[in-house]
Amino acid sequence: MVKRVALLTAGGFAPCLSAAVGGLIRRYTEVAPEVEIIAYQHGYHGLLTGSSVVVDEAARANAPVLERFGGSPIGNSRVKLTNTRDLVARGLIEEGQNALEVAANQLRKDGVDVLHNIGGDDTNTTAADLAQFLEDNGHHLVVVGLPKTIDNDIVPISQSLGAITAAEEAAEFAQNIVGEHRSNPRMLIVHEIMGRNCGWLAAAGTRRYREWLGSQEWVPSIGLSRERWDVHALYVPEMAPNLDSEAVRLKKIMDEVGNVNIFISEGAGVPEIIHEMEEAGEEVARDAFGHVRLDSINPGAWFADQFAKRLGAEKVMVQKSGYFSRSSRANEEDLELIRTMVDRAVEAGLAGEPGVVGHDEEAGNELAVIAFPRIAGHKAFDVFQPWFRELLDEIGQPFTADPAGHIS
Repeated sequence: MVKRVALLTAGGFAPCLSAAVGGLIRRYTEVAPEVEIIAYQHGYHGLLTGSSVVVDEAARANAPVLERFGGSPIGNSRVKLTNTRDLVARGLIEEGQNALEVAANQLRKDGVDVLHNIGGDDTNTTAADLAQFLEDNGHHLVVVGLPKTIDNDIVPISQSLGAITAAEEAAEFAQNIVGEHRSNPRMLIVHEIMGRNCGWLAAAGTRRYREWLGSQEWVPSIGLSRERWDVHALYVPEMAPNLDSEAVRLKKIMDEVGNVNIFISEGAGVPEIIHEMEEAGEEVARDAFGHVRLDSINPGAWFADQFAKRLGAEKVMVQKSGYFSRSSRANEEDLELIRTMVDRAVEAGLAGEPGVVGHDEEAGNELAVIAFPRIAGHKAFDVFQPWFRELLDEIGQPFTADPAGHIS
């Protein structure tokens, strides 16, 4: 019998966390009001330090309010329980301690029967490791995860929470930034969109932005033309553009239109940038998860450097929409997805069914509780999808793939 449930959000923000926390509180209050709910503060950081709050009657009564906000009311952090060196350095565990054991002991001390973690593949697989550790040590814990990532790159889940909103927000951000193209002659604008290993967000955001363009009226005679507001290039990690041929193509646009707007995924060009840095003897900074710190290598600035001189740009602007997008409140499309997944997650928690809730791409996109061993990250964006090929064709960017599957 479930007596106490714990909530936890972890990793980077996405426009679903607040709504998902509110949804879980709402649903448990509806179907099992006797179940106590606690929330660990700042994800695994709070679990290691024993920092949690009890969801009281006021929070239960006002749970729907959380749908109106972005961010996470219970806080996030980037804490990897298997990175002992980092945890010791941050004072979260002591030398010689096992972080999994510390976290598991806290869950046992708090009497948690069900843990709902809202996060990406690292968050969910870590929770599964915790559950197994507790099971091996005589305490049964059911972990039911919700898939959060604006990159939409969790295997085998077709649509992660927050990604739809993030794409819409990236498009809205672009509506203002691209307006800067008339602030100077021969303007080069680079819009860097989040997406470390997956280009879905950049592609979906570009698609939404161009849908907005298609809904507008234009006055070319005074200078308000769609050509100047359009996206002239889109680069994602799954493709390796030929910079020389792209420079020639974009130089022609600069000469004819007067400006160039490039949208990139933050993971585009990263292997090339790392190679350049290592060749120069520079150290590549990495985070607690071993990921390259993209802010330290600045892909947007790198692409700007590759093209500015070759395009004859008089002014260059690099703008990043990541924090604007990821901290947004969920839109209606995401809210509907969140509510559906939350209801299934609560059902699974009460039934003792562990896994990650999502629409399973390998089972006809059926909503299911997917076993943890099947969950993985860094799902590549399928650049062969017709809508993406059409998008590149519309903006005049070539797409080729050699027989080995290398795309350029």
